[in-house]
Amino acid sequence: MFSGIIEEFATVEAITRDRENIDLTLRCSFVGELKIDQSVAHNGVCLTVVRIEDGTYTVTAMKETLDRTNLGLLKVGDKVNVERSMLMNGRLDGHIVQGHVDQTARCTHMEDAGGSTYFTFEYPENPEMARKGYFTVDKGSVTVNGVSLTVCNPTPTTFQVAIIPYTFEHTNFCDIRVGTVVNVEFDILGKYIARLQQLDATQNPLT
Repeated sequence: MFSGIIEEFATVEAITRDRENIDLTLRCSFVGELKIDQSVAHNGVCLTVVRIEDGTYTVTAMKETLDRTNLGLLKVGDKVNVERSMLMNGRLDGHIVQGHVDQTARCTHMEDAGGSTYFTFEYPENPEMARKGYFTVDKGSVTVNGVSLTVCNPTPTTFQVAIIPYTFEHTNFCDIRVGTVVNVEFDILGKYIARLQQLDATQNPLT
């Protein structure tokens, strides 16, 4: 479980392919505090540490993860937003983030907001996914590349987020441009509500 509050960005040091999986080797400041089998979110994707050596750590992404996220697009030298799992005795400063990315979206517009920046992201319209709670609502929460953010101006296929200078400088939002593909995790609360509505409709078809 994560909060969407990015600790820093790690740098991709190496990428190794093993059949349909890839091993990502990364470097960041807290490598010395990591342990094998520990969960770390990478651009919002929960991955398990499988190796630690020479000031770097390695995680493995399987085909399902590569198909659903932007991790397969990473190159050596890229910045990746990282967050270790949430401490249960701490404050939840962002929102409940599972580290299970739902799909990718593409940046379609960037606009200056007097010091901050509005980013617009677009994803394919899918009515079936929307019925399952995969959508955004105004002033609701969404996770973009692992960053917990508040939604502005949502439509069935787009949403905006406002990025303050601190977030821009301390996450890989500093590298996002029009056309960049990002990972999106929709709010788990919306998914549960949508599921409850589906169950209610099934059990009470005449109401």
